[in-house]
Amino acid sequence: MRIARFTVGDGPTKVGSVAADTVTELLPRPGSSPDDLLIDLLERAAKGRLPKADEVARAGGDFDLGDVELQSPIRRPGKLLAVGLNYADHTKESGMRRPEVPVVFTKQGTCVTGPFSPIVRPRASSQIDYEGELGVVIGRRCRHVPARRAREVVGGYLVVNDVSVRDWQLATPTMTLGKSWDTHGPLGPWITTTDDVPDPHDLRVRTWVCGELRQDGSTRDLLTDVDAIIAHISTACTLEPGDIIATGTPAGVGHAMSPPRYLRAGDTVRIEIEGLGSISNTVVDELDDAAYIEGDVLAGRSA
Repeated sequence: MRIARFTVGDGPTKVGSVAADTVTELLPRPGSSPDDLLIDLLERAAKGRLPKADEVARAGGDFDLGDVELQSPIRRPGKLLAVGLNYADHTKESGMRRPEVPVVFTKQGTCVTGPFSPIVRPRASSQIDYEGELGVVIGRRCRHVPARRAREVVGGYLVVNDVSVRDWQLATPTMTLGKSWDTHGPLGPWITTTDDVPDPHDLRVRTWVCGELRQDGSTRDLLTDVDAIIAHISTACTLEPGDIIATGTPAGVGHAMSPPRYLRAGDTVRIEIEGLGSISNTVVDELDDAAYIEGDVLAGRSA
């Protein structure tokens, strides 16, 4: 199943199942929300008990995919974690040694944006970069999961662009602020549940910038695979349904080019992962009146 969050015109956000060029609205139980339904579907997918779309939809309507606006499949993940330097070729182009343990960092949830929404190039930096990555969506609450059982807690997979502000990323060891700017976490286009992804370690990952192929890798080359990543992270913290783990990017990022080729306003970044679909985001410059305190706009001033 491909589970999407979407809107039609100015209407409320819905959850649907995507098949070919149609989205079938899936209706939540009375008293629950569409997002509650999405989490329930992730949990059922992880347990191998996913119902057919028509068993969930009942009175749900059908919409042409071209008539809806796809939203981020998870509106605000409880955790959005990412793994750095997880491909040998990207580690080499970054001039770094292969990590002895996975390099895990956090992208703040406010960075999340839709699969076709703009990426904002901030006034504070011109070193904006792309990273096409496989995202793993957790489906079951878990802790201390052994690698051999890691797939039992996965609800599905999606495409992630780990947009990075390189000078802010490299200024401190944690990388958090360089990875967490608003709109710098495009996700989508939907969640493909585990029953439709036979092997997450055999997926081609490609990134184009303005039609130019920049990244062309495969999850076969992950240094720490999905199972080991889940085992490692769940040793430290409880993972919950809707949490997302971005598994790292292959070679071809703009920062590693000579000279570096950072994103500029008007550039479009398209990332496609085999079997999961693609996302495409156009870069726009930050507006001068972007600074604000709720209820009190601070036009043209940094917060």
